[in-house]
Amino acid sequence: MHPQEQAIHATLAQTLLAGRLAPGTQLIETRLAQIFGVSRERVRKVLHRLGHERLLDLVPNRGCFVSNPTLVQAREIYEARRIVEGGLAGRLAGRLSAAQLAALQAHGALEHAALHAQDRARSIQLSGEFHLLLASFADSPFVLRALQELVSRTAMLVAFFEPAASSSCACEEHDDIVQALAAGDAARAMKAMHVHLSLIETRLQPRAQAAPAADADAEIARAWQTAQQVAA
Repeated sequence: MHPQEQAIHATLAQTLLAGRLAPGTQLIETRLAQIFGVSRERVRKVLHRLGHERLLDLVPNRGCFVSNPTLVQAREIYEARRIVEGGLAGRLAGRLSAAQLAALQAHGALEHAALHAQDRARSIQLSGEFHLLLASFADSPFVLRALQELVSRTAMLVAFFEPAASSSCACEEHDDIVQALAAGDAARAMKAMHVHLSLIETRLQPRAQAAPAADADAEIARAWQTAQQVAA
């Protein structure tokens, strides 16, 4: 992906994961191209990637919309994740190398740093990446693809339905999983994973976060301006 596209993707993803755009809001290519100062083609590539990541819904002949997940979908997705990731955690317990455990611990440090910085979007992103990092250690492309699909669907659920204060709980729960894996305790690792995913599910509440911005274009423009200032 072109550097401009990467920067635009990062800005839109962070805005979406921060819950700043109302579910169902349509994003117009021409307006986004004006905001970012790029061609519609570049914007289209970014929107398609965000659609693949399940942060946006791409509707043929209608356009691109902010995903509008439901709590019913959440129950189904977390049940699937418990089935897949519980078994994964049990299988990996005691089998991870020192380098792999160090990678998980380093990732945990990033999660705690994002929490300390109160960076909600970054926390959600890192939380999903923790689970994908763990899946990558299984050396199974099938497991990794399954988790990529499930985790991508989870991100917007957490952004819309989980209170921001709950991020601290997720960090601690990830720490518990890593400790069980390092100890080689398969039963404990499976239980820690099941508990973690179940607790996330129970923390989901209908629209518990602050009201999304009414003017999507203005919100995206502000986020882009901030990103440009940070990069300067």
